[in-house]
Amino acid sequence: MFYLKLILKNVFRAKLRTGLTLAGLVIAVMAFGLLQTVVDAWFAGANASSNARMITRNAISLVFPMPAYYRERIKAIPAVKSVSHSQWFGGIYKEPKNFFPQFAVDHENYFEMFPEFLFKPEELLAFKRDRQGAVVGRKLADQFGWKVGDTVPIRGTIFPGEWQFTIRAIYDGRDEVALTRQFYFHWDYINEWLKKRFPRRADQIGVFNIEVSDPTRTAEVARAIDAEFKNSLAETLTETEKAFQLGFVAQMETIVLAIRVVSFVVIFIIMAVVANTMAMTARERIVEYATLKALGFSPRFVAGLVFGEAMMLSLIGAGLGILLTFPVAAGFADSPAGAIFAAFKVNGMTVWMQWACAIVVGLVAALVPGWRSARIRIVEGLRHVG
Repeated sequence: MFYLKLILKNVFRAKLRTGLTLAGLVIAVMAFGLLQTVVDAWFAGANASSNARMITRNAISLVFPMPAYYRERIKAIPAVKSVSHSQWFGGIYKEPKNFFPQFAVDHENYFEMFPEFLFKPEELLAFKRDRQGAVVGRKLADQFGWKVGDTVPIRGTIFPGEWQFTIRAIYDGRDEVALTRQFYFHWDYINEWLKKRFPRRADQIGVFNIEVSDPTRTAEVARAIDAEFKNSLAETLTETEKAFQLGFVAQMETIVLAIRVVSFVVIFIIMAVVANTMAMTARERIVEYATLKALGFSPRFVAGLVFGEAMMLSLIGAGLGILLTFPVAAGFADSPAGAIFAAFKVNGMTVWMQWACAIVVGLVAALVPGWRSARIRIVEGLRHVG
């Protein structure tokens, strides 16, 4: 207890220097946690994917559609439980900054594949009955203040024109990683319009959503589907839902890597700051350390004071930084910028990494000052004028 009190007293002896160092530690640890949470958020959607769902798209690119009649041929393949489809819409709500994913889907069975979407049965039924009906996620509805019965105008880009949708259902997520920032409506609605305006673009599908009866047979099913349409005008590429999601993450792999690197650079910088603080502290207390050794205290005891002070400084800063990470992350998640992620939450691994970084910072920062303090000769230390 005496040893701990002595270290605590030493930590706050130079209050201004300690306060500034702690402020740097708090910001660095908090920034590290937020950056790591951003990286985790990139993978949240992929990690939440079902291993029983698959995606079939055009083998060339998502930009190119596939004929709608592929659906029945896919459904006939063994181990395929059900088939639905969706089409990216890419419209603008009021202004471009109000971006959110919009999909035209098969209203009859699309949501049966997604048990993580929780509906009120009467609302889902109302959506199915209304050709202009729409389904929105809870986060999206909260963001724009929408409620059931509201009319949402969207200006089409891929499908030109002013489109009017009526919100018939708002769904919640089964858990925190469920996607609740999506906008869905009837594929039939835009397909009928295409038949009148652009007949050659009608009856075309962006992706087929497939549910298999046995998740262990996904590779077999993928090969069978792609073989079915080999050498056709629209060859297919079938992959698991997770692989499909990770394909989008891979497109931003450089950004994700840069965020990881920056998070550790922040820790490296604060390590240098704490090391400088401990070096100044040790230099100022050379006489004290020499006196302790003259009184019979061992070099290990002296080095322990330096290491203890550095560790306490790092752990206090880390503790405050970790505590601040949670409300800051929650605030970011509720902002328009945070809305692009499926889930933005600090997980346990990130907290452990923050503590681990703090321990490393404390140990490394005290290494040289502690070694020098332990090796100081009594005569030279007492003669020192700091």
